[in-house]
Amino acid sequence: MEKGLFITFEGADGCGKTTQMKLLAEYLQKQGHDIVLTREPGGKGLGEKVREILLNYDGEVSDRCESFLFLADRAQNIDIIVNPAVEAGKIVLCDRHTDSTVAYQGYGRGLDLDRINLLNNIAVNGRKPDLTFVFDIDTETSMKRVGKEKDRMENAGIEFHNRVREGYLKIAQQEPERIKVIDASKSIEEIHKEVLNKIAKKFF
Repeated sequence: MEKGLFITFEGADGCGKTTQMKLLAEYLQKQGHDIVLTREPGGKGLGEKVREILLNYDGEVSDRCESFLFLADRAQNIDIIVNPAVEAGKIVLCDRHTDSTVAYQGYGRGLDLDRINLLNNIAVNGRKPDLTFVFDIDTETSMKRVGKEKDRMENAGIEFHNRVREGYLKIAQQEPERIKVIDASKSIEEIHKEVLNKIAKKFF
């Protein structure tokens, strides 16, 4: 592959996206592809420190500050991890990206969507995912999967997470070519097969 790919995995906490990303990575590696795994927040180095603040800081964090921390982490991830790997012909799989900020801070927190999209565009400097999977599941099930020990974002409440889910579905309707919604209530094996099928149709 002369030029790599950038594929992102989105959805509510507990939707199974991280599991599916790892399964896809294993499959693609067996096919001979060079794979890079990353996440937002929390790519290696600086991103790990930003993630710690975002998920575990126990003081008050304003909604706008939260957004800017995610955006700063995103710019670092794109510049240091994603772009060099894609240009080298590797396939980058990323756990959360721009759509998370739109869903969580836009639809969830109620911040201005146009402003978030503008700031997202600045943070990624023109790099958009080649494909995005949104793993959709009802909020009650996702919260049960997360368990009792929740981080700051997971503790935001069921109404917040319902707005996030609705946000993801609206985003997917706006960009059907890039974003593929997958029913995350199915078994891990069924979801993995669906992911592989959509990857094959689009790229291979």
